[in-house]
Amino acid sequence: MADDEGYWVFGYGSLMWRPGFDYVERSSATLHGRRRAFCIYSVHHRGTYERPGLVLGLAPGGAVRGTAYRIAPQAWPEVYAYLLEREQPTETYVEARRVVRLADGRRVESLVFLSDTSHPQWAGVLSLERQAELIGGATGLSGPNEDYLRDLVTHLRLTGVNDRTLEEVLALIDEGKNIPPEEGG
Repeated sequence: MADDEGYWVFGYGSLMWRPGFDYVERSSATLHGRRRAFCIYSVHHRGTYERPGLVLGLAPGGAVRGTAYRIAPQAWPEVYAYLLEREQPTETYVEARRVVRLADGRRVESLVFLSDTSHPQWAGVLSLERQAELIGGATGLSGPNEDYLRDLVTHLRLTGVNDRTLEEVLALIDEGKNIPPEEGG
């Protein structure tokens, strides 16, 4: 995973806009064979065991555009420890090395955290309505799940990524807030 110039990390969610570590290079990047999806029940950052939310994972299939960061070799041990603490509080991801294509055409081996489809928090494929229901009402240590979705959609738009599925889930949440309560009792 390391080359002469350092180590690479691939982010597809909040790591894209809030990496939380120093890096020497940042680039748009594409990972083939995985797709961005709300497929992990969150019982830590964006939900609880009593009221789980959803967070992103890299589900099998498709391709995903994200951000790759090159980390200086001397900084790697600290950055790696930080990533494990941030990304693995309940070990819902499988640490892997995958080749990503950078915006300039280079291909680099990168650390990625893939969804563990055998983990109890694996949600699999959920309807958009079920995703909206889970995200719209959950809060965890990092705040409301809905805020995570809004930040994600906003930052993806700023980077030129239009993720129609995420946009639709957000629209369903917003529509649900505009429905008057049922009359009667």
